[in-house]
Amino acid sequence: MTQSVLHQSTLQVKSAVRIAARNILGPRLTALVRRPSFAKYRSELRLRRGLEIGGPSELMKDEGPIPIYDVLRSLDNCLYSGSTIWTGEVREADGFVYHPAKPPGHQIISDATDLRCIPDCSYDCVLACHCLEHIANPLRALAEWKRILKDEALLLLILPHKDGTFDWRRPTTTLAHIIKDYENEVGEEDQTHVPEVLELHDLSRDEGAGTKEQFRQRCLANHMHRALHHHVFDTLTALATVNCAGLQILRVDNLKPFHIIILASRTNRAVDNRRFMEKGSRHWSRSPFPSDRRYAKA
Repeated sequence: MTQSVLHQSTLQVKSAVRIAARNILGPRLTALVRRPSFAKYRSELRLRRGLEIGGPSELMKDEGPIPIYDVLRSLDNCLYSGSTIWTGEVREADGFVYHPAKPPGHQIISDATDLRCIPDCSYDCVLACHCLEHIANPLRALAEWKRILKDEALLLLILPHKDGTFDWRRPTTTLAHIIKDYENEVGEEDQTHVPEVLELHDLSRDEGAGTKEQFRQRCLANHMHRALHHHVFDTLTALATVNCAGLQILRVDNLKPFHIIILASRTNRAVDNRRFMEKGSRHWSRSPFPSDRRYAKA
């Protein structure tokens, strides 16, 4: 048997096994078998009362790689507007449907950087999947999310890794820049990054962007659409941002095609995230993203 035929035969066997597993176990359990480390997220978030920013999210549904909706006690949701390009028209009321087996949560309409409508220490967890990159002032958002968390409550943060997205040509945002945005009280009307986005955004990887002119117009009106990625993250920048917000990092994972997954907690104890951020940490060699693996050696 030739090498190419043997390789093709192996791929066919692997494909058949995946299909059989999916048919027997179902999509959620198949995902857990395929990625056993992600079961930890289900365990940590079980029976917690949560708030999601910009949900619901496909990644956390039963068929997704991090299926956690079914283990939560309850979940409310926050959108920046009653009309978004992601959700259409939405009213502030009970009726946020996040899982078919769960009672609907409450839909809140409020900017993610200004949640004054929510009292301190209200939730057991905050979920934020692919939304922090759309916020002009990430540290202000994280400060608000931290404020509404109870002591020892959790933040599940999922961000796009630049290596796998239409941002791959753009430079990774520095923590110094993110801190400066916080100190300057930058708001959602900020257009600092628009010229860079228009020059370096890879439209071939962004099916929903339309033509170059349509994309330009959307970027110029970003304060309404919130579709622009203000900041560009690799795993180190994501970890450094969470650390700067004073949250204790509990674990970090990377998942193709472009996901950075961070579980962190609000704590009254001293925060020490050095083991996650220093060169040579185990997750650098496990990351599927080339720009992360340069940190694999101490």
